[in-house]
Amino acid sequence: MATVLIDNKKIYWQDYGKGDPVVLIAGLGSDSSSWLPIIIPLSKKYRVIVFDNIGVGRSDHDNKGISVALMADCTRKLITKLNLNKPSIIGHSMGGMIAIDLAVNYPKLLNKLVLVATSAKISKRNVSLFRDMVAYLKSGINEELWVRYMFYWIFSSSFFENPDLVDQAVTMAVNYRYPQSIDSFENQVEAIVQLDMVSDLNRIKLETLVLKGDDDLLFTPNDIQDMFNSIMLCTEVNIEGSGHSIHMDKPDIFLDEVKKFIG
Repeated sequence: MATVLIDNKKIYWQDYGKGDPVVLIAGLGSDSSSWLPIIIPLSKKYRVIVFDNIGVGRSDHDNKGISVALMADCTRKLITKLNLNKPSIIGHSMGGMIAIDLAVNYPKLLNKLVLVATSAKISKRNVSLFRDMVAYLKSGINEELWVRYMFYWIFSSSFFENPDLVDQAVTMAVNYRYPQSIDSFENQVEAIVQLDMVSDLNRIKLETLVLKGDDDLLFTPNDIQDMFNSIMLCTEVNIEGSGHSIHMDKPDIFLDEVKKFIG
């Protein structure tokens, strides 16, 4: 198990493959394991680095007072500590928000930017939704029901066509060895609720790929329709039939688009 100390916090990370470096940043409530469907295929062409954000997985779980900017700074320090030479960044959901902050504030450290099912500011509906999620957890909701509820938001309709596979996925999630605490989840929620980087997007000069799922219930195509227009070198791709977790719903299409973009 590889860990580094960043600002006196233990950060867990893993390294796969050889080639140009690519850093994957996970979303809200997720850790590096959320990238499992695409890590090995991606590592056949690139050196892939995954890590657990502060507050999740095998990193330290004390993330009180966390913000997207602080998580971006932690990622920057990880890139520096690992001596990564201009990695490309792939960020999903909250990870995409972290990636936006990195691209705005530390562009010289990076190569290319891939933003997956994300936004520079969450809608008022999502502010209420995410805070309600915290309230459900605090109410003592049955863990299996909670996982199923989350799945409805993050996966496409096709995911639910095989009930047995859904049951297996729920069981795996409930029995996961490194669960996130309610406090940590709440701290992450408040971090993204406070985020507003829409006016900063025109400062991104990196080549950028935006992947959007047309069945994404959290960041719908309409919600973010024109949001990324101010990024000069931006390509947007709509993934048909994908929900919020594009790399899980449509891993082959995800990999094709990413490899074509990064080169």
